[in-house]
Amino acid sequence: MEIKELESALEGVLFASGEPVAVERLCLGLEVDRPTLDAVAQRLMDKYSYERRGIRLLRLDTSYQLCSAPEFAPYIRKTLESRKPARLSQPALEVLAIIAYYQPVTRAYVDQVRGVDSAYTVSLLLERELIEEAGRLAVPGRPTLFRTTKNFLRSFGLSSLEELPELPDASKEGEQMTLELEAAVAKLKAQEEGEESSPAQPEPPAGEE
Repeated sequence: MEIKELESALEGVLFASGEPVAVERLCLGLEVDRPTLDAVAQRLMDKYSYERRGIRLLRLDTSYQLCSAPEFAPYIRKTLESRKPARLSQPALEVLAIIAYYQPVTRAYVDQVRGVDSAYTVSLLLERELIEEAGRLAVPGRPTLFRTTKNFLRSFGLSSLEELPELPDASKEGEQMTLELEAAVAKLKAQEEGEESSPAQPEPPAGEE
């Protein structure tokens, strides 16, 4: 296929999927190699951005996905949603930042960093598919490990975890929330204000910190 036809085919596949599609599957389905696929995807990205189209093409680690342009999120919400979606609370953002920077981690580690129980907040983030289980730690009791998901990257407009604000090296054992981590939480919160709308979820109880 010619480049223009490949662009249209890639656009059609991603539109029909509605979810991230692995690069390997795209190469196989479109019968192209990885460099060609990446080049075609970049052409679409540039075109959507230059023309200020209502959609964007996102690269998510080893997959691609079509999504709506973040600058048009208010119109999308106003048109398609009956009420404003729930935002992540400060506790949820704190837990999410800890997991994002130090993953994979256990809930006990998150509790240690925050100094409070995080059971409810971890459950909330699991429900919103921002984090997921990542096996178990090889210690007595085998606690569950958690990591962020592709939905986390997509929700905060990141292509990979490498795009998170850099934190200085620090000992994680017994460490409380550092000023740098709090700054990262603030940045995540700012990004979350402009994220694509997600299914509304209940906020944590007022008593949780």
